[in-house]
Amino acid sequence: QVQLVESGGGLVQAGGSLRLSCAASGGIFSRYTMGWFRQAPGKERDFVAAISRGGGATTYVDSVKGRFTISRDNAKNTVYLQMNSLKPEDTAVYYCAADLRSLPTRQEVEYDYWGQGTQVTVSS
Repeated sequence: QVQLVESGGGLVQAGGSLRLSCAASGGIFSRYTMGWFRQAPGKERDFVAAISRGGGATTYVDSVKGRFTISRDNAKNTVYLQMNSLKPEDTAVYYCAADLRSLPTRQEVEYDYWGQGTQVTVSS
């Protein structure tokens, strides 16, 4: 059983930056593909980014390409989401998730473990 705890959310002005962290415990972190999802008020949860076990493969939703970067430190059991040039439409609760598959996937249903989420609010 893997436990995931997100941190780093907050309130930021448009154009600003935040770095989210997701600390994992209870499992062998390097065995998991990791993903970030987000859920805006009144909307479904959507894929944002994912990274392979070793960090060599990443994938992003088009709306964040060039602005967000996913990375991981397997020695620290942590995955990050660096978010730059934030926009009001990035406002959401951000969740990290862990998947035992070897390649990053965008499919929410494929992920086995989820964190509790961290709120990101971008003001205009």
